[in-house]
Amino acid sequence: MEDKIVRTSTINIQVGLNENNLPIGMKWSAADGNVEAAPAKAMLLSLWDPRDNNTMKIDLWTKEMSIEEMKQFFHQTLLTMADSFEKATGESLISEDLRDYCYHFADKMNILPEKE
Repeated sequence: MEDKIVRTSTINIQVGLNENNLPIGMKWSAADGNVEAAPAKAMLLSLWDPRDNNTMKIDLWTKEMSIEEMKQFFHQTLLTMADSFEKATGESLISEDLRDYCYHFADKMNILPEKE
């Protein structure tokens, strides 16, 4: 059985740039997710290029993105990467190693939740 595209979906990312081409505002929309012009301060986009066997990346953040927010953003992104990698490959042991590193990262960045 051959896969065939039966519909398409669009995710739109609008980046507002200043005179120096630095991002000063971002909004994203996804009709399938009922998201319309939602604000964002940062994005990390990775796309696999099958012709070159290479990752194409766009990493942007606005000047309003604080260092503390960036620490949280990277921590959460690394955690979701571990989940995605495990789901895509079934490699649970290395995924757990990545989650362990995420704990280490959070500890070093002082972003672990306070224990009561």
